[in-house]
Amino acid sequence: LGRVCGSTALSVSAHNGLCCGPIMNWGTDEQKSTYLPKLTSGNFLGSLALTEPQAGSDLLNGAKTQARRDGDEWVINGHKAWITNPMYAPVIVVLCRTDQEAGSRGFSMILVEPDTVGVTLHPPEKKMGVKGSPTQMITFENVRVPASNLLGEEGRGFHQTMQTLDGGRISIGSLSVGLAQGAFEAMVKYAQDRQAFGAPIANLQLIQEKIADAAMEIEAARTLVYKAAWTKDQGRDFGKIAAIAKLKATEVAEKVCFESIQVHGSYGYSREYPVERMYRDQRLMTIGEGTSEIQRVVIARRVLKEFGS
Repeated sequence: LGRVCGSTALSVSAHNGLCCGPIMNWGTDEQKSTYLPKLTSGNFLGSLALTEPQAGSDLLNGAKTQARRDGDEWVINGHKAWITNPMYAPVIVVLCRTDQEAGSRGFSMILVEPDTVGVTLHPPEKKMGVKGSPTQMITFENVRVPASNLLGEEGRGFHQTMQTLDGGRISIGSLSVGLAQGAFEAMVKYAQDRQAFGAPIANLQLIQEKIADAAMEIEAARTLVYKAAWTKDQGRDFGKIAAIAKLKATEVAEKVCFESIQVHGSYGYSREYPVERMYRDQRLMTIGEGTSEIQRVVIARRVLKEFGS
């Protein structure tokens, strides 16, 4: 999907990994029977609400959205930002603070239907890229949902979030390989068709260098993504390799899309060719699901822990 349309790929990635995944992993039989038929019907896209206006990379200290227990209900107040798919979602998985004093054990995931009284979906953000994938702010004002909407155990929301993001990083890595592949194919085709100095520019050594480097980097990124996916499928600890794959693939996508525009010259900067859109779409991938800087922190901590043990 990423090879053709970054927006479609991002919405599907968020739907599968960030909404359906947590419900599959921690949902009760009743929650699964209520929401999974809708989510797998093709008529909806699921959503996960983690990020807040003042809490991106530092969810643990920055997330303020609260849910307090009131009898048989949760009452939710707060704001979420940069949320994918909420306007198409039958249900949103919302990370809330349910205990102010419990640190990482003070978070829980709660299922909220977007048409619940007190939920406001703000207009989609005006973004640089992936414009076909809606990103919105959500406001919760005294939103009441049944206590049974708790997803998994109370106090395990932060752990569930980290596990979900590990899997999401494989998905974003895959999407990024697709974006890079699409830009690469456009680069090669254009280089073969474009004439300069009496011959196709593909005959020029500097252009061939760009093609060779792109081919090499894409294969490296693809192999890492496959290894991360395989490690997850084997039931092994995949946090480090997922971060490595995501970091490599997203940075390769940025590099290959940049070079594809260079090969296209002025046409690459216009909307007449798709590489202009690909370049804008890939820019989010080094930010979402954990920035490149956070990936490096995750990788380094895992390595240091391995050597320390």
